[in-house]
Parts: sequence; C-alpha cells; structure tokens
Amino acid sequence: MTTLLYQTDSYLKKFSAKVIKLTANAHAVLRDQTAFYPGGGGQVYDKGIIEFNGNKSILKRAKYSPDGILHILEEGETLPEVGSEITGILDWDRRYKVMRTHTAMHILCGTIFRDYGALVTGGDMEPLKGRMDFEFKNLTKDLVAVIESAINKEVTAARDVNVAIQPREKALKIPDLIRTKINLLPLHIKEIRTIEIVGLDLQADGGTHVNNTSEVGTIHITDYKSKGKINKRLYIELEP
Repeated sequence: MTTLLYQTDSYLKKFSAKVIKLTANAHAVLRDQTAFYPGGGGQVYDKGIIEFNGNKSILKRAKYSPDGILHILEEGETLPEVGSEITGILDWDRRYKVMRTHTAMHILCGTIFRDYGALVTGGDMEPLKGRMDFEFKNLTKDLVAVIESAINKEVTAARDVNVAIQPREKALKIPDLIRTKINLLPLHIKEIRTIEIVGLDLQADGGTHVNNTSEVGTIHITDYKSKGKINKRLYIELEP
C-alpha cells in the first residue's frame, strides 16, 4: 500500500518516491508513497507533475485503488519504469486553496454543531468554494447572517488546527467525533485520523487542512437553500 504523506504533512509540496507498479491501460503509476490527495470526503483530488530521468509528465489526477494510490498521467505522457525513483511536485496554488476551503468547511460545521446541534447530511468543495447540507429545521436570511459572523470570528480567533492518528477503538470513544448523519467510516479502517480546530471542533477526517484558522481568510455565505423539510444547504466562498 502507498504511504500517505499528506496525512501527516499537508504542506509537503515536493517529495521523492519509488515506482512499484505500472497500470498501462489506465496510463497510471503506483508509488510506495505520495503527497498527492486522491479525492474523497468531499475534497477534490490533487494535480501536479512527476519528474524522472529528465522527463516531466503531467499528473491528471490521483485516485484510490485496491493496491494503493494510482497516479494517472495525461495521455501521451511518458511512464517511468518500475523500480525507478521519481519526484512528485504538487500544483501548490490549487492544493493550498483546497486546504483553506476544507478548513473553512470544518469551521462552518463546527460552529453550527456548537450553536445549533445540527448534523451534516452532505457536502462538496472545490478550490475556494463549497456547499454543506445540515439537518436544520429553520433557516432564515437573518440567521444566515448570524452564522456568517460567527464563523468569521473563528477565523480571526487564529485557532490552531491539529492532526492525530489513533486506533479506531480509542478514536470512536471521543464524543461527537462523527459529525455526519451516517457513520461513513468503513469497518476495515483500523486507525482513524482526526482533525481538531482547538477550542471549536474535533472530528474524523482524511483530507488536507491549513495549520491555523487565520490562514482561511474571510468566509462569505453566498446562498442558502431548502433541500427538504429539515435539510438545509449553505454555500460558501473564500476570498483569493
């Protein structure tokens, strides 16, 4: 399996790895370790470049597979040989925008859970924008403005964002660790990674985040919609 470097260091922009398998029909490479996020949990996948033997090949995307993380190259790009050493270089501008956005989503759901006890029923994000659904009975324009003010106070509070990986049995004893309506953690996962916004939020999460809420910048709630009797959707955008 591929060692997931991004789980312990979201700020790693460049890394070395060894090619352990090629998947020619998918034009993809399997490596022993990676800093490229493969997508999942509402977070988009990373893009970038891989370098080897003087070649530079464009990474179309990273993707989960039963053997580890596949690195799918653009059609026509040269594939490295099995056993060769490669260097991975992230599209850092895109990744950092996603990190800021992902932390903003945690600020939003942490604040709403703290103030209103509402669970998350869905969500999605792309660089600098996202949407999140909550089990929220009543949502008005005035209340949305209150929520926007509250989440931006958490940004300016400059709260540290900490990462921990611990045994599943221990992690699941943490109160309210799972903030989604349904526990989406597969039973085969024996270790659970948690993201803590100190003083605000603690939940299971596999994605990438900034180190401090001050890095997120101003969060704008741009729209809200009713998606059912008790299901409400909030849309957010961040400033560049």
